[in-house]
Amino acid sequence: MQKDIFIGEVQSGHYDGQKIELKGWVNRSRGSKKIWFIVLRDSTGRIQCVAKKDTVGEDIFDALRGALIESSLIIRGIVNVDERSEGGHELVIESAEVVGPVNPESPFPITESAMENADGGETEFLLDNRHLYLRTGRMTQMLKIRSSVFGAIHSYFRDRDFTEYQAPCFVAGAVEGGSTLFEVPYFGRKAYLTQSWQLYAEAAMPALERLYTIAPSFRAEKSRTRRHLTEFWHAEMEIAWGGNSEVMQHGENLVRHISRTLIDERESELSNLGRDLDLIARYADNPYPRMRYDEAIETLQGMGVAVEWGQDLDYSKEKVLTQDFEVPHFLTHYPKIAKPFYHRPDPDDPKYVLCHDLLAPEGYGEIIGGGERTWSEKEILERIDEENTPREPYEFYIDVRRYGGVPHGGFGLGVDRVCSWLSGADHIREVIPFPRDSRRVTP
Repeated sequence: MQKDIFIGEVQSGHYDGQKIELKGWVNRSRGSKKIWFIVLRDSTGRIQCVAKKDTVGEDIFDALRGALIESSLIIRGIVNVDERSEGGHELVIESAEVVGPVNPESPFPITESAMENADGGETEFLLDNRHLYLRTGRMTQMLKIRSSVFGAIHSYFRDRDFTEYQAPCFVAGAVEGGSTLFEVPYFGRKAYLTQSWQLYAEAAMPALERLYTIAPSFRAEKSRTRRHLTEFWHAEMEIAWGGNSEVMQHGENLVRHISRTLIDERESELSNLGRDLDLIARYADNPYPRMRYDEAIETLQGMGVAVEWGQDLDYSKEKVLTQDFEVPHFLTHYPKIAKPFYHRPDPDDPKYVLCHDLLAPEGYGEIIGGGERTWSEKEILERIDEENTPREPYEFYIDVRRYGGVPHGGFGLGVDRVCSWLSGADHIREVIPFPRDSRRVTP
């Protein structure tokens, strides 16, 4: 069976002068009554195809002239080197067939003008037609970058002997505040869509010791910012016998590995999106500084930002704090009053907890949150009671400490945020196929 040939292979010069068959979709077309030009696209690129009426015959010529944008075609012809054409090659058509025509009464709606009117973002029209917008060059490039980010996460952890582990999406208790939980009916009881795998990862930590996942998480946040989704993808890890510093080192190494992978695998896509490759290289090659919470508060106050000690730092404050950062920075040692019960108090000063956020530059803010866990039974019960949290939903979690508890920690990385930051996207919706926010659950 002859293997399929992709346009990207042709543009690389592998088939110069050869007769080949290409399969793809019409990107655009033009011509006259005697010669017709079609720019054919597939998942790897675009190529100009030239049909002459006296070569292909009247029937094929008329069929190609009638093939509207996004009609699917099979084209056979000779590869010709032509520096004037996109990619430096063209296909001189000998025969062709229209596989899936487009009805002229309902032409493909995603036009150049529709995308230009989005002003670098995405209009409701483009979101309503997301199933078709995915075919555009910009979305294709974003999805390839996204794929490489996912692949880099898997390779980082698997190369370091982490075991991939899955947790349930239906849960009885919250990892974070209950106000952002999606409540769902569950056979006469209340259940919630998970915000994180963490509680269930800690249950498996004594068995696997080094584990990770990439999975969807759900947060019922009504904010419609450029960095929030209600359904998003989490990359999370947990390690036994590890503290806050070791967890941070894994977080830094992972983000640097993702950045290097994109340079190696997606240079073309990043360049086509207008991304500065030198910036990505900087994120891949340089260490990430660490700053304590107290220093961040002093810095913000010195910049005239109204913030008090003990407050969590929202995006508006992160954006100001990171405006002069050239690489991501870790923010560590938040006050205990600002963090949930599972963060371990610092033995040297229990009013702080052993935690960290990784803040990306260029206005993208937090991309990682993690830290050392409260790992003894005595401490976890004290922390749960301090917050007036009911113990019952967390009995399995407490049991992890009752039977050979050990120091451990982990983090969660927002995969969509990392994709958005490294691709230079204006909005997080640009880097996920079908975004979900507080106003959109279709298509």
